[in-house]
Amino acid sequence: MNLLDENIRHDQDERLRQWRVKFRRITESIARPGIQDPDIIPLLHRLKRPTLFTHDQDFFKPSLAHRAYCLVWLDLYDGDGAVFIRRFLRHPTFRTQAQRMGKVVRVHPDGVYYWQAGKAERVSVKWGE
Repeated sequence: MNLLDENIRHDQDERLRQWRVKFRRITESIARPGIQDPDIIPLLHRLKRPTLFTHDQDFFKPSLAHRAYCLVWLDLYDGDGAVFIRRFLRHPTFRTQAQRMGKVVRVHPDGVYYWQAGKAERVSVKWGE
């Protein structure tokens, strides 16, 4: 399940739908509007293998890595959110739900950086790989 945080611009929804990227907005179908960051992690544990996309840098911490979910910080211009969500989901390293689980990810125009649950080192991946 792909979840969009409330800080993802709503104008990105239509682009994702045109590309047939399935997603749900966290505050429209799963949680109350204005949900606080500390309440999001327990919510993710109750869902089935979610990938949360956010513009909130606070979610890019190795301590948040857990095998039950994936956190993706979109460190880029918010008007490019849909483009990079699609690009991330098509990347060979993150294409399947199973490949994404357990990762805390930073998506940036220059590449992707992530921590994996149970591993100490940060991994860097180029867009062309």
